[in-house]
Amino acid sequence: MILGIDVGNTTTEIAVLHEKEILCSWRFITKTPRTSDEYGVLIQSFFQNARVSLNKIDSVIIASVVPNIMYSLSNGIRKFIGLEPMIIGPGIKTGMPINTADPAEIGADRVVDAVAAYSIYGGPILVIDFGTATTYDYVTAEGIFTAGVTAPGIQISVDALWKNAAKLPNIEIKKPDSILAKDTVTSMQAGLVYGYIGQVEYIIKQFKKETGREDLKVVATGGYGRLFYQETESIGIYDPQLSLKGLKIIHDKNRK
Repeated sequence: MILGIDVGNTTTEIAVLHEKEILCSWRFITKTPRTSDEYGVLIQSFFQNARVSLNKIDSVIIASVVPNIMYSLSNGIRKFIGLEPMIIGPGIKTGMPINTADPAEIGADRVVDAVAAYSIYGGPILVIDFGTATTYDYVTAEGIFTAGVTAPGIQISVDALWKNAAKLPNIEIKKPDSILAKDTVTSMQAGLVYGYIGQVEYIIKQFKKETGREDLKVVATGGYGRLFYQETESIGIYDPQLSLKGLKIIHDKNRK
């Protein structure tokens, strides 16, 4: 069995991967400072609660966009699991050429999602990850990562309104019943959610226009992926486990 770890800016997800199944998964806050021992104990506690033996893990793979936790996290895995983690980065085979100005700039999370989306759903495909940032990554019909767009995530927009406008409250992100808002909270929700839907639909439309691919598949993932998948017909697929599936696919390419 494989332990897959996806380190995001806000949360980290770890999962036990076996063949084509995700047997169990857990999340914890990324930004909390931890020592290698704390990471080891935390992972041990997850396995104990799920009644899964750490001894059954024979490989570990990590995709991370937060470099400053990697030393402690990697050492925690070495000390408590006794394995050297495979870390997605230079030298790791992904099977996907990256045709951008500087391929090294493309985050491991985006590569993992793109590999999973193309492997599972085919191309051409646009992968939208609704995380701390919202990213749009285009993979051609031939499986080449060609272009990407990065926008502030919707939570960043909420935080900016709340922190920079003294009279505006912190709000729950949800779509109000009508854009004809009657109070401050629903007016903010309408502006944020309807505005974000408009952004998503326009960017997808522009990708189709500039690539000339009206047959472009669109897959959403990430924390707010379900919300926008439900609210626009421009997104055809929602896959909340896309990153974990990508970790397994890349792992297998490097263990053969």
